Amino acid sequence: MHAGLRITAFAAALAATFGTAYGVGQGVGPVTEDEPPVRHDAHTGDNESASSGHSGHESPPAGGLQISENGYTLDLRTPRLAAGRTADLRFAIRGEDGRAVTAFRREHDKELHLIVASRDLNTYRHLHPTRAADGTWSIPVSLPRAGDYRVFADFTPEKKGAENLTLGADLAVSGTYAPQNLPAPNTTATTEGYEVKLGGALRPGAARELKLTVSRNGRPVTDLQPYLGAYGHLVALRSGDLAYLHVHPGGEPGDGSTEPGPDISFTATAPSSGTYRLFLDFKHEGKVHTAAFTVRAGTAATGEETSEEAPHESSGEHGH
Repeated sequence: MHAGLRITAFAAALAATFGTAYGVGQGVGPVTEDEPPVRHDAHTGDNESASSGHSGHESPPAGGLQISENGYTLDLRTPRLAAGRTADLRFAIRGEDGRAVTAFRREHDKELHLIVASRDLNTYRHLHPTRAADGTWSIPVSLPRAGDYRVFADFTPEKKGAENLTLGADLAVSGTYAPQNLPAPNTTATTEGYEVKLGGALRPGAARELKLTVSRNGRPVTDLQPYLGAYGHLVALRSGDLAYLHVHPGGEPGDGSTEPGPDISFTATAPSSGTYRLFLDFKHEGKVHTAAFTVRAGTAATGEETSEEAPHESSGEHGH
């Protein structure tokens, strides 16, 4: 993830109903969404059409919507997997010369961060694959449900002037397909005995603070452990096209002012109005947990609706 965890964004259409047997390589139709996907021109600054009426405010660029950008290409060598089976996910990042890149800038303790998410945003994985000397990345992964997924590689090449990039590619997972709806908006999520409350709101084209508060058994968790150089990492995916956002954390462990919980603060700017799925990774007592939220950009987080998160769906794998 970016050292500042700046907002970038992720691509394609949400999964939907298409029959009980999902065949490898079959297409997936879009799930009904509040608004049609908004077109973004990543890293060009030409995003006024996505500002949702916020005249004069330029939206942040979308990331993860392209397989190639700035001369780099995500070469996904494992385009198909079988649901419920563990297999190596393999890929490479290729440069303009077509060769696999072997030098990356280390950010948040890793050279590359890999996100895998289902189109319906019910399954999420934050992984850290291993790179071989020839530039091939790999990691064992097991995905619980059939359907269409999106793979995102977040990295910065070790090259003077190189910028952080998030490239995306489609992944098909075969098996019996049971479509699921996007979870309802919520401001409280539970995961593996922890309760996380979300305060704040996403706003199109405007930076806003998001505060997540972690508790367990009704007591605030005040001894969170650093995970990848921070007390929490937040990724957001936009429903409809899976636009991918990183969010800036407020402070870092050891800076003299950032407490290890219960509050974890972030600054976020939504690239457009719409519905987003937020995934918070945090570490406590040696284990990484994931809490997930559904929010609508432009609408303040209200209410106390609770969403029960199945551990195997969102937090079952954190590759290191």
